[in-house]
Amino acid sequence: MRLRDPLATHNERIKLRAGFLNALAIGFLGFALLRPLVEGTLTVNLLTLVFLGTGVALHAGANYILRYLEKEDD
Repeated sequence: MRLRDPLATHNERIKLRAGFLNALAIGFLGFALLRPLVEGTLTVNLLTLVFLGTGVALHAGANYILRYLEKEDD
């Protein structure tokens, strides 16, 4: 029977959460930038700013989560 390394498991879960938030951030930022291009209007409106702000906030949250990575004591 193989035992799981609790530290490795913890770090992988942290990285998965950060990656998920970062993927959401890319989606929000992409939508905020691509939607006006597809519509043919390059005006910045409230919806564009909300999506940009949400994308930046999610990206910052992903970077914050990575602070919880742990390393083994030597």
